[in-house]
Formats: sequence, structure tokens, C-alpha cells
Amino acid sequence: MHPVQFGVCRFSATVLRVSDALVQPVAAAPARRMGLLYGLGAYTIWGFIPIYFHAVAEISPWLVLCHRVFWSVLFLAVVISVRGEWSCFGPGLWSRRRMGLLAAGAVLIAANWLIFIYAVASRQVVQASLGYFINPLLSVALGMVFLQERLRGWQWVAVALAGGAVLNLAFRSSGFPWIALSLAGTFGLYGLVRKQVDINSLHALAVETAFLFPAALLVLVLPGFAASRPGAIGLLSLSGIITAVPLLMFGAAVQRLQLSTLGFLQYVGPSLQLLVALVVFHEPFDRARLGSFVLCWLAIAVYVADSLRSHHPPPVADEPE
Repeated sequence: MHPVQFGVCRFSATVLRVSDALVQPVAAAPARRMGLLYGLGAYTIWGFIPIYFHAVAEISPWLVLCHRVFWSVLFLAVVISVRGEWSCFGPGLWSRRRMGLLAAGAVLIAANWLIFIYAVASRQVVQASLGYFINPLLSVALGMVFLQERLRGWQWVAVALAGGAVLNLAFRSSGFPWIALSLAGTFGLYGLVRKQVDINSLHALAVETAFLFPAALLVLVLPGFAASRPGAIGLLSLSGIITAVPLLMFGAAVQRLQLSTLGFLQYVGPSLQLLVALVVFHEPFDRARLGSFVLCWLAIAVYVADSLRSHHPPPVADEPE
């Protein structure tokens, strides 16, 4: 076994030993503190995840995506086996409607992952972070269109401000912000699809990546698709852990925190992504981008204030990146 892969296996075993501890019920006050730590941990990992994908930026985004699917399936299968949760995949799960929705979710999350990997490889993380900032507001608009949910007055203001942020970037920047809109759109639709399926995020991701597994495996075994440098396979094999571990932490946070708290925590991820883009990758941040982010932050402020006033917690994304 390759030394890097051996290290990955040992780390995986350590993660699995503590994964059960993440879901044990505990007293109320300590539970909230631990939930806050788990939530911050999950969104911090998602915030710094561009650094990992930057380390494999010379590899084709399609190949990185296939590795992420491949290793995620393997790692999630081990996690579910150790936690003894295969019984959750009972006959009731395999209805035609549920399988259709999870298959649609698989396509959407694969597209979201691919666009994000491309954004990192092409040094457009600023635009990617904008996409995840506007995603909750887009989710509200999608709920209005597809679920006949009614928007409150201030929600209309927040959505309009987010739309202004996108238009500002489209007309004042060098090109149309397709990465931001694609990331927000694919993940917003993913959330909409997942809302129709009563299954937790870990098990749903296992089914969705299983749908993608045959195509990913086919690409990986084809000649000419090998990683370009020694050690790259070991680095790519970490993608399964990077995908599953923050999801486990997120699941533990959901059990311990109110949704309103998680609704506020979800902005930690794109905030850290923006910080990474500016400080680590030194991406440009001109007046057009600044203006769009100001409009977006104002939209979020209006949205959060309305949520507090009306006692409606903001929707929480299951798995941002």
C-alpha cells in the first residue's frame, strides 16, 4: 500500500471511532456548546476547502470530480457500516419517486462540485463565494416558484438586493458571473429536490454518490486519465474524507442547535472562502466586485433581521460544497 494511502486509512479509522460520539445525546447546555463547535468546525472546513482543491489544480476538474465521487462512496460505506446504519436503507427508501429525486440530486450535486472545482482551478474563488452568499436568498425565491411559498415584504427586498448584486457584477465586471449563478442555482435546486425526500444528509449523499459511482469508475479506469504526478492519487483519495467528515460534524450540529443558529453559521463558509481568495490566492477585488458584495451583505442583513423579527429560521444548506 502506498504510504500516503496507508496514512489515509489510519486517519479514516480514527474518524470512524469518533463518529458515533458525534451523535450521542448529551445535556442541554453542553449540547449547545458542542453543537456550536461542530457547526463551526463543519463550516470552517467548507470555508477552507478551496486550499485542498488548489493543491490538485493541475489535474483536470473532471478527473478530480470522479475521484471525489469514488472515494466518497468508499468512505461513506465504511462510516455507515461502522455505525450500523444499513438498516436505514430499507424497502421504503427504494420507491420510484425517492430514487428519481435522489438521482436528480446526484446530477445537481455533481454539477455543483464540478463548477466549484473549476472555480478554484481557474482562480475565481471570489465569484464562487458570492454564489454561496446568495444561495439562501435564491432558495427563498425557489420556494416561492416551486412550493407556492409566500415571501414577506422584507424577503422581497432581500431577494431584489441579491439580484442587484448579480446585475452589478454582470454589467460592471469583465464578464457574466456564471460561476456564482451556477453554484447558487445548482445548490438551490439541490436543496429543493432534497426537501422532497425524508432522509438525512449523510445517507442521501451515500445514495447520490452511488448513482454517480459507475460513471466515475469508468473514467478512472480508462487509459489516459491517470493523475499527472506521483503522490497525486494519495492526495485525491483524501477527497472522500474531506467530503464526509464535515458532513458528520454538520449532522451532529443539527441535533444540538436550533435551525436559526445554523442559519447564521452558514455564512461562515463563504466568508472564509472570500478570505482565502483574497489573502491566500491574491485574487483581484475591484470596485465592481466590492459593490456586489456590499449589496449581497446588505441583502443578508435584511434577510436575517426579517428572520429574527418574524421568528422564521433561515433555511440551512445540507452540504455547501
